Amino acid sequence: MKREIIITDDGSTTIRIPEWDENYHSTHGAIQETKHVFIKNGLDLFHNQDSISILEIGFGTGLNAFITFLETLNKEKVNYVGVEAYPISADEVLQMNYVSELQATDFKPIFETMHNCSWEIVNQLKTNFYLTKRKQFFQDIEDKNNYDLIYFDAFGFPLQPELWSEVIFKKMYDALLPNGVLVTYACRTPIKNAMLAAGFSIEKLPGAPGKREMLRATKRL
Repeated sequence: MKREIIITDDGSTTIRIPEWDENYHSTHGAIQETKHVFIKNGLDLFHNQDSISILEIGFGTGLNAFITFLETLNKEKVNYVGVEAYPISADEVLQMNYVSELQATDFKPIFETMHNCSWEIVNQLKTNFYLTKRKQFFQDIEDKNNYDLIYFDAFGFPLQPELWSEVIFKKMYDALLPNGVLVTYACRTPIKNAMLAAGFSIEKLPGAPGKREMLRATKRL
């Protein structure tokens, strides 16, 4: 299936799949979407926590993981697990411009290692940052009470509605620790209903540029 690299409105790259009319990130700005949805409305809730465990649904280009790395340099420990069934190619990695756009030249080797490191094992990228990449379909996730935060960054609902179902969100609910949080860029009624059916409390929040709303779900006990 053909994939092409495009530049989004904030100057950062993403991958487009023409056949599906789908992009890995918002065309309004890949970096600003990550910072708004997953950092501001997710990670920043845990700024007083010395350690944090994060599950990313859709590792993709590594953008969310890389920005999280940059935002957690002062934390004692970050356990980051990225699930991806179809990893991007080495050539596509080289075309991502996140290091330059984030002015993070000193950490270029970290971004490269995120993609080059082995799958299915824990990789220590820095003293405090541990990355595990799992080549796995989302429906096969069976984690229990492991994570403070989930970045839910699957392809959009119109393309793959089965990834936004009650069954999947129940798996997400089970994977979170008590009072754990899931954040996603999407905000559709079927998604909200699926989250509620899975047991979450949900909030509608202002969306990233170009999108009206997003969702944050919390595992209340």
